[in-house]
Amino acid sequence: MAGRAGVSVATVSRVLAGNYPTSAAARAKVLRAVKDLDYVIDGRARALAGTGPKTVAVIVSSVDSAFYAGVAQGVEQEAAARGRLCMVCSHGGDEARELALVQMMREQRSEFVVLVGGAVEDERYRARLTEYAHGLAAAGSRLVLCGRPAPSPDMPVLVVEYDNEAGAYAVVSHLLAAGHRDILYLGMMPGHSTVEPRIAGYRRALADHGLGPAAERTAGQGLGRAHGYAAMRQILDECGGRPAFTAVFAGDDQAAAGAMAAMREQGLRTPADISVVGYNNDGLAQDLNPPLTTVNIPAYELGRESVRLALAEAAGEGPRSSAQQRHLLGTHIVLRESVGRPRQG
Repeated sequence: MAGRAGVSVATVSRVLAGNYPTSAAARAKVLRAVKDLDYVIDGRARALAGTGPKTVAVIVSSVDSAFYAGVAQGVEQEAAARGRLCMVCSHGGDEARELALVQMMREQRSEFVVLVGGAVEDERYRARLTEYAHGLAAAGSRLVLCGRPAPSPDMPVLVVEYDNEAGAYAVVSHLLAAGHRDILYLGMMPGHSTVEPRIAGYRRALADHGLGPAAERTAGQGLGRAHGYAAMRQILDECGGRPAFTAVFAGDDQAAAGAMAAMREQGLRTPADISVVGYNNDGLAQDLNPPLTTVNIPAYELGRESVRLALAEAAGEGPRSSAQQRHLLGTHIVLRESVGRPRQG
């Protein structure tokens, strides 16, 4: 390269780095040689040297989920607007893979790593995530937990989450205000950091309306359409298509869609026979028949806010990165036509 351009190796390095003064003539020679030789800059080497564009990483469970896609889009667009590259990785719900990706992004010297969504957090998982969070902080990076709480208060992370429990409380309160007293929560995942707050909101709403633990009804194992359909199908088969509950709070919109499909097969109408509400406000919610009342999560804004706050903190505009910081975004109910008064008899 230097020989082709007729300049020194140091001059080539300065021109390609773009952050050192060089003469216009030397720059023209180097760029001409780059074009003639079809030279490709080694981005990884530049990143290791600290001279290339900075990279942020976002780790999601899947890229075909509306929630994860919304967060990833928010991260990518905000990162691009601030001159960063964005790397999107998925782990498919494999927590070992998720932790391995966090470690890999540290090795890639990502400016910060955005870990999206919940997990079932046992002691081993918490210990490893804490170790990686400290490792990122020691390397001048940062772990951002997006849409999930921190497993422990002393973990050095930036937390950007939404009011998960309040959303569940609000949508169950809406069912209670419509007169429902027998409400099924569908989509159990014991210990899961996303599901547990939703169940807590469900229980708190029942208690605040004078209904004790005896009024709680829970069923199903897992979220998503397939789980919602299978759980509701089993319930209806066991009760001969005549369930005691008059309303269903599904843990997510996909589970709600599956439950509604199983109900239709048994000749049950929504909301005339059973009211249904969901969570997430996925795109499909408004296209169901009837359109689904649900809780809106600000997925796109969660992603953007994660980048804004992490970069502000790195620039010294926010609190020190050695401490855990938490930022909470709100949720709200989207009222549609899947809720009615409880059936009589």
